[in-house]
Amino acid sequence: MFSHLPVNHPLRPLYRVLSALVGAYTLVFGIVGFTQTRGTALFAQAHLPWVLGLRTNLAFALLSILGGLILLFGVLVGRNLSFLVSLGGGVVFMVVGMLMLGLLRTDANFLGFTVTTCIVSFILGSIIFTAGLYGRTGVPGEGAHRRA
Repeated sequence: MFSHLPVNHPLRPLYRVLSALVGAYTLVFGIVGFTQTRGTALFAQAHLPWVLGLRTNLAFALLSILGGLILLFGVLVGRNLSFLVSLGGGVVFMVVGMLMLGLLRTDANFLGFTVTTCIVSFILGSIIFTAGLYGRTGVPGEGAHRRA
């Protein structure tokens, strides 16, 4: 399934750093969001605080902490775990952004998303997914024939 993706790409460290930065942003957003929304309802939808340019409720803050930790764990472990976590995380960010975009003006908007939050979710998901595309590792000489 992944045979067409580059192996041992020379810019793999750059993409791991980008993935780590997105994971760190998500983790910091979740922690600050948790401190701002502590004591409110888990799925509050009205009067949400602004955190790092986005609105959040307690549930979204907790999910952001979890997502940031998973991304950072994958990047720190490295190898193909980083590749899989980045691909999966990118897809999750983009799918959640699309689903919440469809639920924006309904009572089903349980994470308190706004249009801005959906756009940021698409952008971060695209960055993480791209990092995953170029993060695949193999034996040292495996990708050399494709670069030649």
